[in-house]
Amino acid sequence: QVQFVESGGGSVQPGGSLRLSCAVSGSSLYISAMGWYRQSPGNQWELVAGMLLSGEITKYGDSVKGRFTISRGDAKNTVYLQMNNLQPEDSDVYYCKAEAGAATTYWGQGTQVTVSS
Repeated sequence: QVQFVESGGGSVQPGGSLRLSCAVSGSSLYISAMGWYRQSPGNQWELVAGMLLSGEITKYGDSVKGRFTISRGDAKNTVYLQMNNLQPEDSDVYYCKAEAGAATTYWGQGTQVTVSS
């Protein structure tokens, strides 16, 4: 059974910062990539940031480049998302995604980020 622990969401004023964390655990679990996604108003999944856990190759959505940074934690299967200069349009539920190879994907329960003045 795969378990997610997501944390770090909350409310912040425009220009503020938040740091999300996601840790995935499970017996005999090998995770190759992790990332954060959010859903647009049209329910389309939008990549926020993702990374390969080996080699630390990263990818960012266009709307967050230069503001958000994804990094790997010291603990196994843990990633962080540092979000700076948050704007109201960043308000959403952020979901952690973990990939165990090409065919198996796991999703966390999501954490709410609200940016408002």
